[in-house]
Amino acid sequence: MSVSVVIPCYRSARTLPALVDRLMPVLHDLAVRHEVILVVDGSPDDTWETAAELARRVDAVRAIRLSRNYGQHNALVAGIREAAFEVVVTMDDDLQHPPEQIPLLLAALEGDRLDLVYGVPHDEEHGFLRSLASRSVKAAMAGALGIRTARTISAFRALRTHMRDGFEDLSGPHASVDVALSWATTQVGSVGVRMNGRDHGRSNYTPRLLVGHAMNMLLGYSTAPLRAASYLGFLVGVIGLLLGGAVLWRFATGDTTVAGFTTIASMVALFSSAQLVSIGVLGEYIGRIHGNGMGRPTYVVRERVGPSAADLPQRPGGPGVPVRAGAGSGPDER
Repeated sequence: MSVSVVIPCYRSARTLPALVDRLMPVLHDLAVRHEVILVVDGSPDDTWETAAELARRVDAVRAIRLSRNYGQHNALVAGIREAAFEVVVTMDDDLQHPPEQIPLLLAALEGDRLDLVYGVPHDEEHGFLRSLASRSVKAAMAGALGIRTARTISAFRALRTHMRDGFEDLSGPHASVDVALSWATTQVGSVGVRMNGRDHGRSNYTPRLLVGHAMNMLLGYSTAPLRAASYLGFLVGVIGLLLGGAVLWRFATGDTTVAGFTTIASMVALFSSAQLVSIGVLGEYIGRIHGNGMGRPTYVVRERVGPSAADLPQRPGGPGVPVRAGAGSGPDER
């Protein structure tokens, strides 16, 4: 087994050095070929400078800078496509995913002969509201998208690199790695891991971004909203028939009034609401088709620092973190 570790980076200048210092000994102790790919997703702070320095100083570390902020899953797609080795491990940049837990993922992947393994925390590392939002998104994925393993999904994953062939043609700005992986395999497992609390800063996933991520998965990978619009239209039609029957009954029994404005206004409001909801859902789908038709990219790589895949060590190195002789002696920036 050989391992590529992909880490999307955003506002993580303070945590990346400590993360790499802990990660490299773990990979060396595994005695496998390895690389670490730091994908800087248009971070506005010094994250790129930190990642580039690590790539110049530490063997087997590569830094990739995207041209702007595309989102965590888009950055993951970029890193997975850059991976050179047999297994890809994805993890966060904030030290909430301990590098020391990676062997557990790899053991489950190899021992159970799976294609994809998620690290499920023994205890939730987020607050109540964030955890509730995460569980809601996973429930939506399980119900609307039919992903049976959705409730075990985590950003801490180990997958066989050939799984990326299942989303080779994935394009456009709306990417979801977990949904794309569900297209490629059903050999999915999970393993309990220890997660750490956040020591620096706060999560970049605001409630608005979490809602946007949920809507992206529902609208980008499922026709459930279209079916829901059809059901809504049917329900409003039934209500309209009932109201119409009530009006006819009152007319037949002579219990009509001169106005009838309330009934008419209620029916118009119901039908107008159903129409607007349906048009809005259709508009979202058409807008996404239009965006993909314009050729909007999933990501654009601005620059790379570190060795190419062909230049990575052919044999696993010894213990410790190897350091190059000097900042200028490594490969040039590309």
